[in-house]
Amino acid sequence: MPEVPLPGRPVRGSTTGRPIMAAFDLLGRRWTLRILWELREGPIGFRALQQQCDDISPTVLNTRLGELRAAGLVTQDDAKAHQLTPLGRELHAALKPLQKWADGWVREG
Repeated sequence: MPEVPLPGRPVRGSTTGRPIMAAFDLLGRRWTLRILWELREGPIGFRALQQQCDDISPTVLNTRLGELRAAGLVTQDDAKAHQLTPLGRELHAALKPLQKWADGWVREG
């Protein structure tokens, strides 16, 4: 498995691992943003999350959840439900302006 992109380590687009480039590398991985988006409402179990993500393969979902846990964005509770950490909720809030922009983009098209 490739290393989890974290600030301070070389990542795609940055040999120094600048924080923004580490974030872009992590968020640019297939299914990562979708998983974060589906976790916005609160804790959810693996199978339900898999279904909400259009039946993503269990292997890919497991890999992405592991990367998001390593990055401190997602946690798993005792009941095995996944949820955003405070840092993950902060990221979700930071993405809201992008959602607003995308909604306007659709109206312009």
